[in-house]
Amino acid sequence: MDKTRTEALALLHQYTKSESLIKHGRSVEAAMRWYARHFGVVAEEEELWGITGLLHDFDYEQNPFLGDNGHPYVGVRILRQEGYPEIMLEAILGHANYSGVPRETRMAKTLYACDELTGLITASVLVRPDKSLHSLKVKSVKKKFKDKSFAKTIYREDIRVGAEELGIELGQHIGNVIEGMRTIAHELGLNGTEPDLG
Repeated sequence: MDKTRTEALALLHQYTKSESLIKHGRSVEAAMRWYARHFGVVAEEEELWGITGLLHDFDYEQNPFLGDNGHPYVGVRILRQEGYPEIMLEAILGHANYSGVPRETRMAKTLYACDELTGLITASVLVRPDKSLHSLKVKSVKKKFKDKSFAKTIYREDIRVGAEELGIELGQHIGNVIEGMRTIAHELGLNGTEPDLG
């Protein structure tokens, strides 16, 4: 792939102004890179996996509605014009169930499996007293997963199906995504509260 992460990040910032949505893209990127290494893909492919995670929702803020003129169709058209590879575009279409595009590659399945889960993990950290991703336990996220009143906009079924499609037990998958996100916890604002030395 000819596109660099710097170019992808610039594209994300061009279309997305919401800090939380930018952090979501960064979170999914980190999880995708973790899984690329876990699955033993080559370095160039790891870059593709990371950029796919980074840009999967870049058009959402401007086109949140469904249909051909909404997310992710608009984004995919832009990415195609920019010269991004079809395997990436198919993965981005596949992360939206309503697109009807099957998730056939491991990269597409991983994107789908990580997308909603990064949101649940972030929400789970933000209600902790220490606001730290480093102290977050899998069992805590599983408890939040079962609590339908917590972070109600996060689709639990997508997380469950995503782990199933990857062939990874849900608890293990949660742990893997936490590990991936920990690599950039500071940049996500999830590194924990600094002690008050007052």
